[in-house]
Parts: sequence; C-alpha cells; structure tokens
Amino acid sequence: MTVKANMNKKQRSTSPKPRKARKSVQKSGLHRTLLTLFRIIVILFLLVVSWIIYIQWKVQVSPDQTLPKQVDVGIVLGASLRQDIPSPGLQERLDLALNLYKQGKFKQLIVTGGLDHNGSKLTEAEGMRDYLVKKGLPSKSILLEPRATSTYENLLFSKQIMDEQGLVSSIIVTHRYHGSRSLDIAETIGLKQPLISSTKSEVLFMPYHEARETLAYTKWMWTKLLLKTGI
Repeated sequence: MTVKANMNKKQRSTSPKPRKARKSVQKSGLHRTLLTLFRIIVILFLLVVSWIIYIQWKVQVSPDQTLPKQVDVGIVLGASLRQDIPSPGLQERLDLALNLYKQGKFKQLIVTGGLDHNGSKLTEAEGMRDYLVKKGLPSKSILLEPRATSTYENLLFSKQIMDEQGLVSSIIVTHRYHGSRSLDIAETIGLKQPLISSTKSEVLFMPYHEARETLAYTKWMWTKLLLKTGI
C-alpha cells in the first residue's frame, strides 16, 4: 500500500508538467514567428529606403552630356498648360529649347504632349508650338506630337515621327530632376545615342516634384521590366 501510494503521489506531482511544456513550446514558437516577421519587416523597410535613396541620387545627378555642334532634332517634353498657355515650368523647358535652337544645336523641334483634361482646349504640343512661334521660332521648324500622356509616350511617339522624317540624332529638353528617367526611357525605346539638355527650375516646388519623380521612376522601372520580358 505504501508503494502504491508513493507511486500515485509521484504521478499526481508530475502530471501537470507536460501541459506546462506544451505551453512553453507554443510560446517559443510564437516568439520565433514574431521575430521572423519583425526581421522581414525590417529588411523590407531597409530595401524601400535604399531604393528611395538610389532613385533620389538618380534624380539629383543630371545626365547632361557635352552637346555636339548640331543634331537632327530637339525633343521638348510636355508639361501642363494653364488656360492654353504653357505653365511656368513648361516655359522653362521651352526657353531652353529656344536658346539651343538659336545656338544652332538643331533646326527642327518636336513638341510632345496630349490634352491635359484640365479645361485646356489645346493639346500641350499645340500650346508649346504657339509659345515658341510668339518667341520668334519659325512654325515650319516645329513638329507636333499631340497624343502622349506620359514621358514614355512622349519619347515613343516622338521616335515614330523621327523615323517618318528620317531624323536620327536628338537632344531631349526637360527639367534636371526629370533627365535621368527621360534618358533611360529614350535608350530603352531605341533612340540612337540620345542626349539630354536640362534646366534647373526656378518656379517649381522641387520637394514635391522630386518625391513624385521617385514614384514615376519606380513605375517606369516596372514597365521597363515588363517590356524586356515581353509581357
């Protein structure tokens, strides 16, 4: 009886231990899961931050090259109109293009940009042409590309015009923050050794435009990947 009693006491004293062990294992498993999730979040955060820093570096470093004596055509990338008149930011691009034209860098211009859908009756290209003509540029030297709604389309449709007109070499005219993406798009669509001439804006709120360019560059890199994979 004494032996059985002792055995019963031992069983009673040890029976709760498996439940405690299971709880401990469960807590340990949960801890490892949370730790793994935390590490994944930290890695993703660092990747996002690294990507933003990389894109901002691309945005800040102007890709302007030494311009040759003359190329076939200048391509002015569009921006918004205000009551059918180029916005102050777009005027900066047009003034740079006009200056390059006067220097003899090109004899023809492509102005590219579609309808803004902001109340404008003219396409960006038409508004840009009118501005340049008022500044003294001959209308016959200006080719219109009035369909584009993005930088990719600006350059793709401009290349189609170049191919139709037998134009090969080009200088792309835009803002400095926009230059790197524009050059990458131009090279991707097959423009032959495209050049960038950019201007630093005195009228745009650059923190907004540089932040927006980070998103636009990210979208372009995804589009570029799809183009290269044929999707």
